[in-house]
Amino acid sequence: MALSDIKSLVLIGAGKMGGAMLHGWLAKGLSSKAVTVVDPHVGSEAFSMMIEYSLTHVKDISELAVAPEIVVIAIKPQQMFEALPVLASKIGPETIIVSIAAGTTLATLESALGTGPIIRVMPNTPAQVGQGMSVGVGNGAVTEVHRRKIAALLNAVGKSAWVSEEAMIDAVTAVSGSGPAYVFYLVEALTEAAQKAGLPHDLALLLARQTVVGAGALLGASGHDPSTLRKNVTSPGGTTAAALQVLMAEDGLQPVLTAAVAAAAHRSRELAG
Repeated sequence: MALSDIKSLVLIGAGKMGGAMLHGWLAKGLSSKAVTVVDPHVGSEAFSMMIEYSLTHVKDISELAVAPEIVVIAIKPQQMFEALPVLASKIGPETIIVSIAAGTTLATLESALGTGPIIRVMPNTPAQVGQGMSVGVGNGAVTEVHRRKIAALLNAVGKSAWVSEEAMIDAVTAVSGSGPAYVFYLVEALTEAAQKAGLPHDLALLLARQTVVGAGALLGASGHDPSTLRKNVTSPGGTTAAALQVLMAEDGLQPVLTAAVAAAAHRSRELAG
């Protein structure tokens, strides 16, 4: 399904994530005439985009026309309490609701908006450069047609997948939602290790940063799985093998990552109530 087939889309919240997704949608063929942005405090990047594409902008949900085709909610969870009751009066029975607000469950959305098609999505920040990973789960009213339509939006800013049970979203959040922070921290840690090995800070940061960027690009472009790519870099008895003996030890990287993901998933469940 093409983005050009979407006739009306309301984006509530044009912050970092909402703005990044909107940019990807417009670049991939969503008609600017189909878009209405709801945001009382538009940032400079989103404002420039709205001027460039001549997008319709309103400051409050109450100003919306009735029954848009799709509504994407990209506001903070704490703003939901005020937004949902007003939104309920503006949607139609066939309006597809897409929420990217962390911790806001399908049950919470249904209690405020009814039992029409509602999809909860966990995206991540690489959507800002078209390399995002978004995972969706829908309520009982969501059909395959709805999923294809929303997948077109999600794939415009990276890749997408679906889970059949909402409980899986906590693990998704812990892996891909929070995962970019783990990778950024890896660059920080590798930079510090390089400095302790004798390199100046600027060079250490350049090596760590570009190594992660390059390895990620290779992983994305290659048809090989990560274990094969790792083995391709590792000569028996060589320097990489020596490092991997540390990283792959019983108290190495795997148990630390497992504990980190478990902690993030636990916190996700707490936030969802």
